[in-house]
Amino acid sequence: MADQAHGVGGLTYDKSKRAWPNEINIFMALVIIVLIFELMGQVLPYMNNQSFLFDFNTDRDGTILNIARLKIIILQVSIIGIISLGVTQVIISGGIDLSSGPLVAATAMIVMSFAQTELVNGNPNPKAVFGPWAFDLPVIVPIIVGLCFGAMIGAINGAFIAFTRIPPFIATLGMFLICRGIAQWWTRGQPVSFPTESYAWLGSGMMPVIWFALLAVLCHFLLRYTVYGKHTYAIGSNEDAARMSGINVKRHKILVYMIASMLAAIAAIVLSSKNLTAQSGMGLFYELFAIAMAVIGGISLTGGRGSIIGTVLGAMVFGVIQSGFTYVKLDAYFQLMAMGGIIIGAVVLDQWRQQRAASRS
Repeated sequence: MADQAHGVGGLTYDKSKRAWPNEINIFMALVIIVLIFELMGQVLPYMNNQSFLFDFNTDRDGTILNIARLKIIILQVSIIGIISLGVTQVIISGGIDLSSGPLVAATAMIVMSFAQTELVNGNPNPKAVFGPWAFDLPVIVPIIVGLCFGAMIGAINGAFIAFTRIPPFIATLGMFLICRGIAQWWTRGQPVSFPTESYAWLGSGMMPVIWFALLAVLCHFLLRYTVYGKHTYAIGSNEDAARMSGINVKRHKILVYMIASMLAAIAAIVLSSKNLTAQSGMGLFYELFAIAMAVIGGISLTGGRGSIIGTVLGAMVFGVIQSGFTYVKLDAYFQLMAMGGIIIGAVVLDQWRQQRAASRS
């Protein structure tokens, strides 16, 4: 028999309704995508039997994996991945955040102004924004400035959404334009460069990957094992029920948007440190790519469902697809078209998954 009775009241357990964790499905999709690019490397005439993620010359690195390409993929997704951790929490709570990309640019411009060194090759810093008081400050100063700016932007987003009840799309779209304007106004569009060595270390080498991994573990713990996480899922699942159960929905929404914006500020710090400069055009499309990583990772755009593990896997899928398109020499404009189609497909798949789950329940 498929059904087995448990407890009282005729409750049954139907084995046919069991489902694998969504993260396993995403991991399987990741493996399939890698195999597809491997096959394309062998089949396409102009690829000359190249391998995508494998290097069978084991004398080079002592492993069959192409370590150089793996590092590139992970580095490519790490900074936007940090943003996606915050976007994931916003979407689970039933909202959306379109301001994270321009927030990266604005934060990078402001933070780099407090991270400059006084002398460049023995000469005064040609990109100095402030006077001598702002030179060679301890690295904690620009970090605190960036986190405070991000928290302020997130608090404004959350307050507008919680107290005026305007759609999150509109509130964060307005902040999108405000932050982009701040980034361009800060130095009238001029780049800010020449940071201190301690600040430059934050984004050097594989440090972006380390920050992404550490923050992913922290956010996973927050969502999975704390009251904050339980309230976030509850609000995204049914806001009215969450309010009736005693959750301060307005305060929690503000907190969620503050955390998301602070994560975007951390991404700005790492990005500007990695590039050793800050420019007003930074963060282009970052908000959309972060949402795409979350959606590919199984986050429901209607709220109440998803996980940080899924988002991390979604980021890896996103990175593999980007690197794979470059690997098969697909032109940049075709890459954008393909990524757009993949995002739409992921949303359609999410809707189909929800309808199927509803019909089986």
